[in-house]
Amino acid sequence: MLLIVWHSRTGASKAIAEAAKAGGGGRAGLAEAGAVTPEMMLSAAGYLFVCPENLGSMSGAMKEMFDRCYYPLLGRIEGRAYATLIAAGSDGHGAQAQIDRIVTGWRLRRVADPFIVNLGAQTPEEILAPKTVPSAALKNCSDLGAAMVEGLELGLF
Repeated sequence: MLLIVWHSRTGASKAIAEAAKAGGGGRAGLAEAGAVTPEMMLSAAGYLFVCPENLGSMSGAMKEMFDRCYYPLLGRIEGRAYATLIAAGSDGHGAQAQIDRIVTGWRLRRVADPFIVNLGAQTPEEILAPKTVPSAALKNCSDLGAAMVEGLELGLF
């Protein structure tokens, strides 16, 4: 099973995660970052990490999930597949790099290029406002969910 771990403040990351799950069908599961346990991570064959970039970093709730699960999983999930979907106002690379650094310790294997959905929010009002993700971006997220599930089932990763 593909575990899609997500956190969202304004709805963008939630929509992205839901699109990825729709692509993966019944072979993908959604878990809000605050509810993720090491046991949930152990039961999955691969991971899709979905979060917003806040102030150049992944969201605090996503970071807290990694903090909570890191040591209980160390040495137990090496080689498992992962990919990332980041919702950003203008960049997204800071959150992306932070996730990559953390999962390097778990020895996870990136199986898809990072996908950053840049929503162009620049003012405080735009940043805090609920977001609508363009349909083309949601399609890419759905396709990634489908590809990851298929790759896991075929033993490609």
